[in-house]
Amino acid sequence: MVDQSDWRVGVASAPIHHGEILQGVFPHDGGLTRGLVTLPCTVHMTHATFVPAPGTDVRVSPAWKTKARRAAQLAVDSVAPPGHKVGGCLELSGDVPLCRGFGSSTSDVLAAIRAVKDAFADPLGPQEVARLAVRAETASDSLMFDESAVLFAQREGEVIEDFGYRLPPVRVLGFGSRPENDSRGVDTLAFPPARYDRGEARLFADLQVMLREAIHTKDVALMGAVASGSTEINQRYLPITRLDGIRHIVREAGALGVQAAHSGDIAGILFDRDDPEVESCLAHAQRLLHSIGIHEQWIFTTGD
Repeated sequence: MVDQSDWRVGVASAPIHHGEILQGVFPHDGGLTRGLVTLPCTVHMTHATFVPAPGTDVRVSPAWKTKARRAAQLAVDSVAPPGHKVGGCLELSGDVPLCRGFGSSTSDVLAAIRAVKDAFADPLGPQEVARLAVRAETASDSLMFDESAVLFAQREGEVIEDFGYRLPPVRVLGFGSRPENDSRGVDTLAFPPARYDRGEARLFADLQVMLREAIHTKDVALMGAVASGSTEINQRYLPITRLDGIRHIVREAGALGVQAAHSGDIAGILFDRDDPEVESCLAHAQRLLHSIGIHEQWIFTTGD
């Protein structure tokens, strides 16, 4: 129960993700469940402020951010005193590009829930936050789990496997994979879920085992192989243009592999952060991307 005297203006931020290291179907509860492992990223952020008020609904600015408004209302309802109607004003700001694979809606939703948590000083745990996020947006990424990497059932809000440690840190050369004259984004919920066959399901099970080992042993090369394997499977469902050229760049620049947003157009070439030659390898890969017509690029390090 929340005492009104404890209410305050809640302030919070949430990062984005850079697509996935792994996404597919995995054994869970006696069947196969869709799941993903998110690649965290801080290139863009969402910021939220929540001012609670009794006897109202939650209002949001900008008004079109309805998923975040729904998330804030669900969070308020979960912590407000029984029988008391509580709402407030949610304000969101940030620079996250939409419909690219950066998880803009999950970033909004997570920032909104965290701002409500801050306003009521309520210790909502990541599992409860995940359930609220999925209720608010139907499918959610796993940005709320920041203490360790998880294989997350994005439509159920459940953890299929907690790997116990964070992903080993890597340098990422991110890029937009769509042609520059193509301004279309990807509507995640409208995009039909991939219908994987049995052979692909077996490959995903193998990749899950490989990723578990990569995380436990901090083997960035093995993690890069997992990311590349998942990207190859996804090529049947949301193809990356010029993937043949990108594969060549991975080899030529001494990279670990390539990862992609499985419902977006961004992708990334992964490098060993601790390689003393990493900056020269990155610069070489940037030049090679330019040579095949990919000019929208950015660099970040995970785990920083």
